Amino acid sequence: MKEKNSAGYNENLVEMNHITKVFHKQRAIDQVSLCIPKNCVYGLLGPNGAGKSTLLKCLTGMLRPTKGEILFDGYLWTREDLNHIGALVETPPIYENLSAWENLKVRTLLLGLPDSRIEEVLKVVRLTNTGKKKAGAFSLGMKQRLGIAIALLNHPKLLVLDEPVNGLDPVGIQELRELICQFPEEGITVLVSSHILSEIEQIADKIAIIVDGRVHYEGNISDGDNLEALFMDIVRKATREEM
Repeated sequence: MKEKNSAGYNENLVEMNHITKVFHKQRAIDQVSLCIPKNCVYGLLGPNGAGKSTLLKCLTGMLRPTKGEILFDGYLWTREDLNHIGALVETPPIYENLSAWENLKVRTLLLGLPDSRIEEVLKVVRLTNTGKKKAGAFSLGMKQRLGIAIALLNHPKLLVLDEPVNGLDPVGIQELRELICQFPEEGITVLVSSHILSEIEQIADKIAIIVDGRVHYEGNISDGDNLEALFMDIVRKATREEM
């Protein structure tokens, strides 16, 4: 289990202020405000359809918020900040007919990075021994790790992971958990969205719980906290408020 950071935080890497996203008069997220500290693992929790992925897409430039503002590292977010954000949202963006090294080479050419960076990220995600094996023949866990390697290429300050353990077997989940927990020590803040409470409980320093597009809880968690009980209590209260 991850040793939680209990020292507190002085700075936030990301601040979301009253973020709202409307699709055809339907509010997917409504007045969401969050503070994500530097060098932590931040868990974004909520039932399916709560608005987690929509919020992540606003942060990673895939969607434009209808209202509200995002601050990144103390400044108003612009698309230039995507140079400092790595993301794995939904499925890994890999070419299945290419090897892991070749997949990363495509991106280094686009980013103007040296081949040495390929070796560095392959080592981080433990894919150095895959050789010429095509990515299409990888296990789900290996594909997820390759997706993370792609997200790490540009030395991001923030790594965004949307439901990263979906479909993984226990071995793949354990490998991914260990990988995520090491990133804050390397100066990378991790924002993880999930509906699997047990995983977030083991890796997160701070969490937010979103229900029906609104934040109903944000706070630090520590060893011994009963996240399932907290989550169910928040969801029940939120559901009663909506009735």
